[in-house]
Amino acid sequence: MNTYIEANRERWNRLAEVNVKSRYYDVEGFREGESSLKSIELDEVGDVHGKRLLHLQCHFGMDTLSWRRLGAEVTGVDFSPAAIRLARELSRDVGLDARFIESDIYDLPAVLDDQFDIVFASYGVLCWLPDLPAWAGVIAHFLKPGGVFHLIDGHPINNVFENERDTAELRARYSYFHEPKPMKWEGSEPYADRHEKVEEASFQWTHSLGDVVNALIQAGLMLEHLNEFPCCVYDHFPFLELSPDGWYRFKDGVQSIPLTFSIKACRLSSRG
Repeated sequence: MNTYIEANRERWNRLAEVNVKSRYYDVEGFREGESSLKSIELDEVGDVHGKRLLHLQCHFGMDTLSWRRLGAEVTGVDFSPAAIRLARELSRDVGLDARFIESDIYDLPAVLDDQFDIVFASYGVLCWLPDLPAWAGVIAHFLKPGGVFHLIDGHPINNVFENERDTAELRARYSYFHEPKPMKWEGSEPYADRHEKVEEASFQWTHSLGDVVNALIQAGLMLEHLNEFPCCVYDHFPFLELSPDGWYRFKDGVQSIPLTFSIKACRLSSRG
């Protein structure tokens, strides 16, 4: 398992350096005061002013710092040392107080002694996690009684279909269901900049929607909503079109499959 995690860490170290310079992330726009947060999380998480927020798999921290701009007290966590270094630099550059911690999610309870009103994770997080029950346990561990977990990610059904750049239509190729052994993806163009090439391979796990929901329930959290959306944050399939609202969608208004989903789950006031 450590071999897979270490390989993924190497890839994300490289991606951090590529992504921070990309037009997709638009760091300069962020420096000038723009928010990197999307409409789904803004609507679903709501007012964060004065709340303590833990952002898991925070990458180089733009979303974490965007929550800080909205008044949250923020802690961002990522397993990539390059990403955390860039997050700390960005925090200093824009004058926003934030805590960034380099840690694998599964090791975090041994590193961080704290609790939060909100735990947040978004966009491209689940496929890097080999063990969802353990992940959900970490989330429950860091939530205060009455605290809330928000997840927004690509819909698991997307993983069934080919997404090579020459794909012209939805073609089922892969299993929807979780396997303990991850799929290996050789070096490829990163999602944030198709002109770049990242040579490091990645290892990814699939998880069904039932896997996600059941892991959270088994960790003692209560599900408040599960939403599905016909749009996603990047061109997961090459035939998606960028809409004026910043979301990628199927052409001509076709809504054949969900592309994104969100979950809100809370820790009850007492464990019972």
